[in-house]
Amino acid sequence: MKASMATKSCRPLRFSQSLRVTSTPLHDFLIPAFQPLPASTTRSFSQSAPRASRVGAATIAVPPDVNLRLLDPPKRRGIITRFEPPKIIEIEGPLGKASVQLPPFVSYAIDKATRKASLSVLDRKARDQREMWGTTRSYLANHILGVSEGHTAILRLVGVGYRATVEPAAITVKPEYSGQHFVSLKLGYSHPIELGVPMGVKASTPLPTRILLEGIDKEVVNSFAARIRRWRVPEPYKGKGIFVNEETIKLKAKKIK
Repeated sequence: MKASMATKSCRPLRFSQSLRVTSTPLHDFLIPAFQPLPASTTRSFSQSAPRASRVGAATIAVPPDVNLRLLDPPKRRGIITRFEPPKIIEIEGPLGKASVQLPPFVSYAIDKATRKASLSVLDRKARDQREMWGTTRSYLANHILGVSEGHTAILRLVGVGYRATVEPAAITVKPEYSGQHFVSLKLGYSHPIELGVPMGVKASTPLPTRILLEGIDKEVVNSFAARIRRWRVPEPYKGKGIFVNEETIKLKAKKIK
Protein backbone atom coordinates (compact mmCIF):
# COMPACT_ATOMS: atom_id res chain seq x y z
CA MET A 1 0.00 0.00 0.00
CA LYS A 2 2.81 2.41 0.90
CA ALA A 3 4.72 1.48 -2.28
CA SER A 4 1.68 2.24 -4.45
CA MET A 5 1.26 5.62 -2.73
CA ALA A 6 4.95 6.42 -3.33
CA THR A 7 4.68 5.62 -7.04
CA LYS A 8 1.60 7.86 -7.34
CA SER A 9 3.42 10.73 -5.66
CA CYS A 10 6.37 10.44 -8.11
CA ARG A 11 4.21 10.84 -11.21
CA PRO A 12 4.50 14.23 -13.00
CA LEU A 13 1.59 16.57 -12.50
CA ARG A 14 -0.51 17.76 -15.37
CA PHE A 15 -0.89 21.43 -16.24
CA SER A 16 -4.33 21.64 -14.56
CA GLN A 17 -2.99 19.92 -11.42
CA SER A 18 0.11 22.16 -11.30
CA LEU A 19 -2.14 25.21 -11.24
CA ARG A 20 -3.94 23.84 -8.19
CA VAL A 21 -0.73 22.93 -6.34
CA THR A 22 0.99 26.33 -6.75
CA SER A 23 0.53 28.60 -3.78
CA THR A 24 0.41 31.78 -5.88
CA PRO A 25 -1.98 31.75 -8.83
CA LEU A 26 -0.62 32.57 -12.30
CA HIS A 27 -1.61 35.76 -14.01
CA ASP A 28 -3.79 35.60 -17.09
CA PHE A 29 -1.02 36.74 -19.43
CA LEU A 30 1.31 33.91 -18.25
CA ILE A 31 -1.10 31.04 -18.84
CA PRO A 32 -0.60 30.82 -22.65
CA ALA A 33 3.16 30.48 -22.14
CA PHE A 34 2.71 27.25 -20.11
CA GLN A 35 0.22 25.64 -22.44
CA PRO A 36 1.70 23.05 -24.86
CA LEU A 37 1.69 23.90 -28.55
CA PRO A 38 -0.42 21.69 -30.87
CA ALA A 39 1.49 19.15 -32.92
CA SER A 40 0.40 20.70 -36.23
CA THR A 41 1.87 24.12 -35.39
CA THR A 42 5.26 24.79 -37.04
CA ARG A 43 7.36 27.86 -36.43
CA SER A 44 10.09 28.87 -38.87
CA PHE A 45 13.39 30.31 -37.74
CA SER A 46 12.90 33.55 -39.70
CA GLN A 47 9.55 35.34 -39.96
CA SER A 48 10.68 37.73 -42.71
CA ALA A 49 9.28 37.29 -46.21
CA PRO A 50 11.66 36.14 -49.00
CA ARG A 51 13.07 39.01 -51.01
CA ALA A 52 14.64 39.28 -54.42
CA SER A 53 18.41 39.09 -54.77
CA ARG A 54 19.95 42.55 -54.52
CA VAL A 55 23.03 41.47 -56.44
CA GLY A 56 21.13 39.62 -59.15
CA ALA A 57 18.65 42.43 -59.77
CA ALA A 58 21.38 45.04 -60.29
CA THR A 59 22.14 45.98 -63.88
CA ILE A 60 25.59 45.62 -65.46
CA ALA A 61 27.15 48.46 -67.45
CA VAL A 62 28.64 47.16 -70.72
CA PRO A 63 31.55 49.21 -72.17
CA PRO A 64 31.28 50.28 -75.83
CA ASP A 65 34.17 48.03 -76.92
CA VAL A 66 32.64 44.88 -75.36
CA ASN A 67 30.17 42.71 -77.27
CA LEU A 68 27.79 40.19 -75.71
CA ARG A 69 26.19 37.39 -77.65
CA LEU A 70 23.71 34.79 -76.39
CA LEU A 71 24.37 31.34 -77.82
CA ASP A 72 21.72 28.64 -77.82
CA PRO A 73 22.77 25.23 -76.45
CA PRO A 74 23.80 22.70 -79.10
CA LYS A 75 21.08 20.28 -80.07
CA ARG A 76 21.84 16.61 -79.47
CA ARG A 77 20.19 14.33 -81.95
CA GLY A 78 18.90 11.03 -80.67
CA ILE A 79 19.69 11.85 -77.02
CA ILE A 80 16.84 12.41 -74.56
CA THR A 81 17.70 13.91 -71.18
CA ARG A 82 15.65 15.24 -68.26
CA PHE A 83 17.88 18.28 -67.86
CA GLU A 84 17.80 21.27 -70.15
CA PRO A 85 21.31 22.21 -71.37
CA PRO A 86 22.45 25.67 -70.21
CA LYS A 87 22.70 28.65 -72.53
CA ILE A 88 26.02 30.43 -72.99
CA ILE A 89 26.82 34.15 -73.07
CA GLU A 90 29.94 34.90 -75.08
CA ILE A 91 31.81 38.05 -74.04
CA GLU A 92 34.35 39.55 -76.44
CA GLY A 93 36.51 42.57 -75.67
CA PRO A 94 39.88 44.15 -76.48
CA LEU A 95 41.75 41.79 -74.10
CA GLY A 96 40.18 38.51 -75.19
CA LYS A 97 37.09 36.31 -75.03
CA ALA A 98 35.20 34.70 -72.17
CA SER A 99 31.95 32.81 -71.70
CA VAL A 100 29.38 32.34 -68.94
CA GLN A 101 26.86 29.52 -68.64
CA LEU A 102 23.29 30.48 -67.77
CA PRO A 103 21.11 28.08 -65.77
CA PRO A 104 17.81 27.16 -67.47
CA PHE A 105 15.78 29.37 -65.10
CA VAL A 106 17.91 32.52 -65.69
CA SER A 107 16.95 34.92 -68.49
CA TYR A 108 19.27 37.47 -70.07
CA ALA A 109 18.40 40.87 -71.59
CA ILE A 110 20.36 43.93 -72.71
CA ASP A 111 19.27 47.48 -73.42
CA LYS A 112 21.22 48.61 -76.48
CA ALA A 113 20.38 52.28 -75.92
CA THR A 114 21.84 52.49 -72.40
CA ARG A 115 24.17 49.46 -72.87
CA LYS A 116 23.11 47.83 -69.62
CA ALA A 117 22.60 44.09 -69.19
CA SER A 118 20.23 42.50 -66.69
CA LEU A 119 19.35 39.01 -65.49
CA SER A 120 16.06 37.64 -64.19
CA VAL A 121 14.75 34.31 -62.88
CA LEU A 122 11.48 32.46 -63.31
CA ASP A 123 10.53 32.19 -59.61
CA ARG A 124 11.97 34.74 -57.20
CA LYS A 125 10.60 32.81 -54.21
CA ALA A 126 12.64 29.69 -54.98
CA ARG A 127 15.78 29.66 -52.89
CA ASP A 128 18.03 27.86 -55.39
CA GLN A 129 17.06 30.32 -58.12
CA ARG A 130 17.78 33.33 -55.92
CA GLU A 131 21.20 31.91 -55.05
CA MET A 132 22.24 31.28 -58.65
CA TRP A 133 20.74 34.61 -59.71
CA GLY A 134 23.36 36.65 -57.84
CA THR A 135 26.15 34.18 -58.58
CA THR A 136 25.54 34.25 -62.33
CA ARG A 137 25.35 38.05 -62.30
CA SER A 138 28.71 38.25 -60.49
CA TYR A 139 30.34 35.89 -63.00
CA LEU A 140 29.03 37.96 -65.91
CA ALA A 141 30.17 41.26 -64.38
CA ASN A 142 33.65 39.86 -63.64
CA HIS A 143 34.09 38.59 -67.20
CA ILE A 144 32.93 41.90 -68.70
CA LEU A 145 35.48 43.73 -66.54
CA GLY A 146 38.13 41.14 -67.38
CA VAL A 147 37.90 41.43 -71.19
CA SER A 148 37.77 45.24 -71.03
CA GLU A 149 40.25 46.21 -68.28
CA GLY A 150 41.57 42.93 -66.87
CA HIS A 151 42.02 41.64 -63.33
CA THR A 152 45.20 42.03 -61.31
CA ALA A 153 46.68 40.64 -58.12
CA ILE A 154 49.73 42.10 -56.39
CA LEU A 155 51.73 39.89 -54.02
CA ARG A 156 54.16 41.33 -51.47
CA LEU A 157 57.01 39.19 -50.16
CA VAL A 158 57.87 40.27 -46.60
CA GLY A 159 60.88 38.58 -45.06
CA VAL A 160 64.68 38.61 -45.03
CA GLY A 161 65.99 37.15 -48.27
CA TYR A 162 62.57 36.61 -49.86
CA ARG A 163 62.86 37.09 -53.63
CA ALA A 164 60.81 36.28 -56.75
CA THR A 165 61.64 36.10 -60.45
CA VAL A 166 59.82 35.03 -63.62
CA GLU A 167 61.79 32.54 -65.72
CA PRO A 168 61.07 31.12 -69.20
CA ALA A 169 62.12 27.63 -68.11
CA ALA A 170 62.15 25.57 -64.92
CA ILE A 171 64.34 22.83 -63.51
CA THR A 172 61.94 20.96 -61.23
CA VAL A 173 58.67 21.43 -63.17
CA LYS A 174 57.76 20.44 -66.71
CA PRO A 175 55.83 22.93 -68.88
CA GLU A 176 52.12 22.25 -69.33
CA TYR A 177 51.86 24.15 -72.63
CA SER A 178 54.20 25.72 -75.16
CA GLY A 179 55.72 29.02 -74.07
CA GLN A 180 54.77 28.68 -70.40
CA HIS A 181 56.67 30.85 -67.91
CA PHE A 182 57.46 29.98 -64.31
CA VAL A 183 57.53 31.97 -61.07
CA SER A 184 60.69 31.16 -59.12
CA LEU A 185 60.54 31.88 -55.39
CA LYS A 186 63.26 32.09 -52.76
CA LEU A 187 61.54 31.83 -49.39
CA GLY A 188 64.16 30.35 -47.10
CA TYR A 189 63.78 26.72 -48.19
CA SER A 190 66.70 24.50 -49.13
CA HIS A 191 65.16 23.79 -52.56
CA PRO A 192 63.89 26.15 -55.28
CA ILE A 193 60.16 26.75 -55.61
CA GLU A 194 58.96 26.92 -59.21
CA LEU A 195 55.30 27.40 -60.12
CA GLY A 196 53.99 27.31 -63.67
CA VAL A 197 51.95 30.35 -64.73
CA PRO A 198 48.45 29.25 -65.86
CA MET A 199 47.33 29.86 -69.41
CA GLY A 200 45.80 33.31 -69.84
CA VAL A 201 47.72 34.81 -66.91
CA LYS A 202 50.71 37.14 -67.26
CA ALA A 203 53.22 37.28 -64.41
CA SER A 204 55.90 39.93 -63.87
CA THR A 205 58.15 41.16 -61.07
CA PRO A 206 58.46 44.97 -61.04
CA LEU A 207 60.48 44.59 -57.81
CA PRO A 208 62.32 41.57 -56.36
CA THR A 209 59.72 41.47 -53.56
CA ARG A 210 56.65 42.14 -55.73
CA ILE A 211 54.74 39.82 -58.06
CA LEU A 212 52.15 41.23 -60.47
CA LEU A 213 49.56 38.84 -61.94
CA GLU A 214 47.28 39.94 -64.78
CA GLY A 215 44.52 38.11 -66.62
CA ILE A 216 40.94 38.25 -67.90
CA ASP A 217 39.63 35.50 -65.60
CA LYS A 218 39.41 36.71 -62.00
CA GLU A 219 39.04 33.20 -60.62
CA VAL A 220 42.21 31.93 -62.32
CA VAL A 221 44.25 34.98 -61.25
CA ASN A 222 43.20 34.77 -57.60
CA SER A 223 43.61 31.00 -57.55
CA PHE A 224 47.21 31.26 -58.75
CA ALA A 225 47.87 34.01 -56.19
CA ALA A 226 46.57 31.69 -53.46
CA ARG A 227 48.93 28.93 -54.65
CA ILE A 228 51.90 31.27 -54.30
CA ARG A 229 50.73 32.54 -50.90
CA ARG A 230 50.42 28.98 -49.58
CA TRP A 231 54.21 28.61 -49.51
CA ARG A 232 54.58 31.34 -46.87
CA VAL A 233 51.33 32.15 -45.10
CA PRO A 234 51.66 35.40 -43.11
CA GLU A 235 52.48 34.68 -39.46
CA PRO A 236 51.36 36.96 -36.62
CA TYR A 237 54.57 37.23 -34.54
CA LYS A 238 57.11 38.72 -36.97
CA GLY A 239 54.73 39.69 -39.77
CA LYS A 240 56.61 37.63 -42.35
CA GLY A 241 54.97 35.94 -45.32
CA ILE A 242 53.33 36.56 -48.69
CA PHE A 243 50.54 39.12 -48.67
CA VAL A 244 47.97 39.35 -51.49
CA ASN A 245 46.68 42.81 -52.51
CA GLU A 246 45.67 44.82 -49.42
CA GLU A 247 45.97 41.90 -46.99
CA THR A 248 47.20 42.77 -43.50
CA ILE A 249 47.74 40.83 -40.30
CA LYS A 250 47.48 41.86 -36.67
CA LEU A 251 50.72 41.18 -34.80
CA LYS A 252 50.60 39.31 -31.51
CA ALA A 253 52.73 39.97 -28.45
CA LYS A 254 55.75 37.74 -28.08
CA LYS A 255 55.67 35.11 -25.36
CA ILE A 256 58.14 36.00 -22.62
CA LYS A 257 59.26 33.10 -20.45
